[in-house]
Amino acid sequence: MHTPPFSHLHAFLAVARLRSFTAAARELGVSRSAVSQAIRQLEEQLRVVLLSRTTRSVSPTDAGKRLVEAAGPGLSQVLAALATASAEPGEVVGRLRLSAPRMAVPFVITPVVPTFRLRHPRVEVDVVVEDRFVDIVAEGYDAGVRLSEAIERDMVQVRLTEAFRFVVVGAPSYLERYGEPQKPEDLLRHECITFRSQTTGTPYAWELERGRKTWRLPVRGGVVVSGDGGALVSLAEAGAGLTYAFEADVKEQVRTGRLKIVLESYAPEVPGFFLYFPSRAQRSGPLRLFVEAARELAVKAL
Repeated sequence: MHTPPFSHLHAFLAVARLRSFTAAARELGVSRSAVSQAIRQLEEQLRVVLLSRTTRSVSPTDAGKRLVEAAGPGLSQVLAALATASAEPGEVVGRLRLSAPRMAVPFVITPVVPTFRLRHPRVEVDVVVEDRFVDIVAEGYDAGVRLSEAIERDMVQVRLTEAFRFVVVGAPSYLERYGEPQKPEDLLRHECITFRSQTTGTPYAWELERGRKTWRLPVRGGVVVSGDGGALVSLAEAGAGLTYAFEADVKEQVRTGRLKIVLESYAPEVPGFFLYFPSRAQRSGPLRLFVEAARELAVKAL
């Protein structure tokens, strides 16, 4: 069997990562039909189906996933090497693809990326903001930002912020009407503005702790929000119920009295945000420089 052309593999990896022929064509600077033809020829040469296609979605088959895992890191290194060949002595060029959850953006992405780009203008930074857990190796990311408990143990972890809390908050108007919960179980009798897990699609169980004891409470209410944490806070401010929030997201509302923290002695603390990446990725010049910038510029205290 002849070795498939580099361009065919490049096209396949782009479609597998972006889950779209159109987006891959845009990124590669070619037509959609050229991408489709390249992947069809690659599948014919390998004698396997690499992508599962429907009218609404594209996703790798099992064979496609194996190819992504095996070839993705190698292709990234080849592209980085080609970019480096055109660099001036001492200049770093390339592309850095990062995954980050929404709540990490003001503490890690916003304070770090602009200065990083000023220092290294030939490094392109591609940031994908999404709250689901991402397999950064399989999906072609160089690094991700997550809470430490969500990171696989074989990843290198670099602490970027101090620890922080999640809190239960409500508007004074709601608390005057329904009273303030005194213990975690009281939440089961309150109107709680809930949100869905990005992974399972089910309402998230609120987690509380005190000492060594922990609670996972399947709270319920008449409103469930998906995809926008800001809507939870706005609804809580309007008196629609209690909600569970990243403390930094409600700091101003609590300071001005628009919201009040309840069950504060049960607020769980998490270790903070970490940048994480596979150990082999440490050879990447752009990533090494981004780690240095993130350590320096990320907002440490939330």
